[in-house]
Parts: sequence; C-alpha cells; structure tokens
Amino acid sequence: MNVPFLIAKRYFFSRKKRNIISIISNISMIGVAVGSAALIIVLSVFNGLEDLIREIYSSFDPDLKITAAEGKSFETDTEFMNRIRNTPGVAVVSEVIEDNTLLRYNERQMVVKIKGVSENYFEQNEVDSSVVEGSGNLYLNNKYRALVGRGVQYQLSVRPNNQFVPLQFLYPRNVNFNPMNPEASFNSLEILPGGIFAIERQYDDSYVFVPLNFAAELLEYGRRRTALEIKVAQGQRIEQVKRELQTLLGQEFKVQNSDEQHTSLLRAVKVEKLFVFITFAFILGIASLNIFFSLSMLVIDKKKDIAILASMGATAKAIRNVFLLEGALVACIGAAYGLTLGMLICNLQQNFSIVSMGIASSVVEAYPVKMKVSDFVFTALAIVVITMLVSIRPANKAAALSVTENI
Repeated sequence: MNVPFLIAKRYFFSRKKRNIISIISNISMIGVAVGSAALIIVLSVFNGLEDLIREIYSSFDPDLKITAAEGKSFETDTEFMNRIRNTPGVAVVSEVIEDNTLLRYNERQMVVKIKGVSENYFEQNEVDSSVVEGSGNLYLNNKYRALVGRGVQYQLSVRPNNQFVPLQFLYPRNVNFNPMNPEASFNSLEILPGGIFAIERQYDDSYVFVPLNFAAELLEYGRRRTALEIKVAQGQRIEQVKRELQTLLGQEFKVQNSDEQHTSLLRAVKVEKLFVFITFAFILGIASLNIFFSLSMLVIDKKKDIAILASMGATAKAIRNVFLLEGALVACIGAAYGLTLGMLICNLQQNFSIVSMGIASSVVEAYPVKMKVSDFVFTALAIVVITMLVSIRPANKAAALSVTENI
C-alpha cells in the first residue's frame, strides 16, 4: 500500500470546496491545462507548416539533386552520365542549366530565372501538371517552346496563344563590354511561349522553363550543367541512393535530398518551433507557481496532520512524498485535460478548417496542423519537471516540521 499517495489523493479530493487551498489548486490545474493545450496546438501548427512547405516544393524538387561543391556549374560527358545512370536505385537523370537572364516581351522586360531541362525532365517532375494555360510541352511540333510562370506572365503580359510575338532572352557574353555597340556584349535568343504554370509564388514570379539545348546555346554552357536531378526508383531508399552517389562523385559534388535543398527554410521553422516550446514552457512554469503557493498553504494547514504522521513513525521521506505527489496530481490531471483539449481542437481544425489563414493568395485556406506523439511526450515531460521543481521546497518544509511544536 502506497500510504503517501493515498494521503495525497485524500488531500486533493477533499470535499471542502470553499477551502482557499482547494480553490488555488483548481486554478493551478486550469492554468496547466490551458498552457499545455496551447502548446500542443501551436506545435501542431508548426508541424503542419513544415509539411506544407514540403508539399509545395515536392512538385518542383527532385528526389536528389547533384550540384558542384564549388562554383555554379560542372563539366559532364557520356562516361560521367553513364556512371550516374548505372548507380543502383537511380531511375531518371535529368540535366539542368539554370541562371538569371533578362527577358523581353513586347515593350516590357524583367530579370527571370531561366531553367533549361532535358526531355526526360517531366518524367520525374510534376511541373507540367501545374500548367494552367497552353501546353507544358517544350518540344511542340519539333519547335522549342517556353513554359512561363504565372507571375512572369502578369509582369510581361505574356499571351501563349499569340504565336507571332516571341520571348527574347538576353545574357551577357564573356567578352569586354563595348559602349559603342552594347548589344554585341549580349547573347540574344528568341522562343515562343507555349504554356503558363502555377506552382507557388516563389517560382511563378521568376521561373521560365526552356529546352536544355536552348539554354546551353544562350548561356554558352556547352557540356557544362548547373545540376543533375535524380528520380529514385520506386522501393529504393533515397538516403541509401544518396550515399552511393556521394561516394561515387566524391567531395567535388553535393548530393542533396529534398529537405537539404531548402535547409535554411526548414531550419527556420524548426528553430521557431523550439523557441515557441521554450516560451510556453516558461508560461507553464509561471502557471505552476500556483502549485507552489497551494502546497505551501497546505503544509501550514496540515501541520497537525504532519506531526501525527511523524509521531506514528512516518519518515521524513514519506512526508515529503505526500506533498510531492499532491503537486504531481494537480499537474498531471491538469496536463491530461490540457493535452486532451489540445488534441480535440487540432482534430477539429484538421477536419473542419475552423481557423482560416486569412490570406487570399495562400495555397491553403486554413492553418495546417499535424499532431506528433513526440510533442505530447515532451510537453508532458516539461510539466513533470516544472512541477517537481516547484514542489520540492514545500515538500522539504513539511518534512522538516517539528513534531513537538505542532501536536
């Protein structure tokens, strides 16, 4: 029989509802419940945002991306490409040339990112499924076509159905600038717009897809490439294929998975989530101060009970445990209510999208949420640690009471 727990439970479920100690204990429990519920909700929103970022970029990003460790391009040849294609787990290898260029259309112009891609690019990428106007085919009727982002279309008033006005790309040549003939310092190529895509504003406002050979000619890249994008075969582990490619290519190349291609953005979300957890832990600590006050008052109120227990042979450790368990009961019941409430609210948001993002251009209408078991575990651990810390002093004070002075 656990006597300290029985006594602590008796104190907690005391029927003296008007007792100020019971009122403070209930306030403490409510504070812990609200704090833990809020923490679970906020952490779940951060989880949802993290998944939303991955979902948005998944239609644009490859499973693996090979780039040069130094510089923005690297040389390729048939042997080099065959070594990569023959790597176990590699299903598709797409060649990519990407750089900034000046784009003119009619009387308007802007700087865009031109992305030249090989013909097999759309076998591993869903950009063509995001075409909202025209065609996503870059080789239409054996002629080169460009796939333009919706934001670029708005800026330049591009009309893909107008086959008489081409897009004109200009890129500086690697020659000395001639002020008498400035146009000679630029390569200039024209291509007709074939379609308009809409993925996410970051891409829509700056990207234009063109055939690989068109980009290579404009940028004078020859066999140089800025990246190779890899589709991993179905059933193969991406991390395993990544390690094999990195071993094959050595330190001169970087092989990145989808998350590593957006390391800074995902790290920012994780850091914000960590600081939110720490902030709410402090709020829970403040809410738990009520537990400290209620236990301190309980020790004063139960001096005679403590003295009687000690005279009957209860050790200082047993008396200390009574009040530690009393604090634990308040915190655990409050946490149980709070975690349940947080889970309920997150489920309602997932199923009914109660809280809207409030942004007309947002890719989702409501705040995304995703609950993780780890968040519940860490929240519960934080509550246990905080409760133990605030309960130690009142418990020690109870254990140190003099028997002769309080009987």
